[in-house]
Amino acid sequence: MTQNPETPLGDIIRKAEAGGARIGLVLSRDGTVLFGHRAQERFLSASVVKIAIMVEIYRAADAGRLRLEAPVTVTAPMMAKGSGVMNRLVPGYTVQVQDLLYLMMAISDNTATNLLIERAGMAAVNATMADLGMAGSNLGRPMLGRPATADEIENIAVPMDYDRLMQAILDGRAASQGACAAMLDLLRAQQNERRLARHLPAGADWGSKTGTLDGVVNDAGFLRTADGTACLSMFTQDFARMVDAEEVLGDMAQAAFRLAGLLDGGSR
Repeated sequence: MTQNPETPLGDIIRKAEAGGARIGLVLSRDGTVLFGHRAQERFLSASVVKIAIMVEIYRAADAGRLRLEAPVTVTAPMMAKGSGVMNRLVPGYTVQVQDLLYLMMAISDNTATNLLIERAGMAAVNATMADLGMAGSNLGRPMLGRPATADEIENIAVPMDYDRLMQAILDGRAASQGACAAMLDLLRAQQNERRLARHLPAGADWGSKTGTLDGVVNDAGFLRTADGTACLSMFTQDFARMVDAEEVLGDMAQAAFRLAGLLDGGSR
């Protein structure tokens, strides 16, 4: 169900879905949901699930179960297919857990992600997701750079769940206050500016985590201004081309942040 359908944001979604795409989106401002479309439906999360992995790593660090400075030596069997740079380096190098966090969030490195999943524990990541109210979402498998096969559990995202997750980080509830501040900085390190940030002005305070698979183009993040903070979770499937999906994501983000009153052209 769509809330507030008679808006430019609703128009963009209707046009995209009329062309064969499927879109899930939740927009909130300062903790209040302003707009939702397929907000409780299930989508493939792709790399957006890395936000939840990041949260559990910081919770483990807060509890003393791991150190962010702990060294990790990367061998050839650890290298994962798909996005990132670690799988292109000569095996045998050593990084720290905090380096893996940066690589996972900034460039969506799959090798870094899988090494973090090993250290956090998949069950612990899912427990953290449940604790933060993400009842419909899960981490079912490591990053493989492809959709799940019939015998694998897919990583699933519900748009409303990711709004809750992002809000918990922004509010300092997902982990310690210091950890949440560090997580926001990692979200700000996002290097793909073609989706949520596509139409944002230079210098805007934003952060996000993208996700991409064949036919899946996602982004979830935030925009913070002097007037308030908006969370935006966008999940799409079945666009014919990624470039088209990214354009629609950018247009939806612009319309959403205008609806939230945080960009020129919107109303408070």
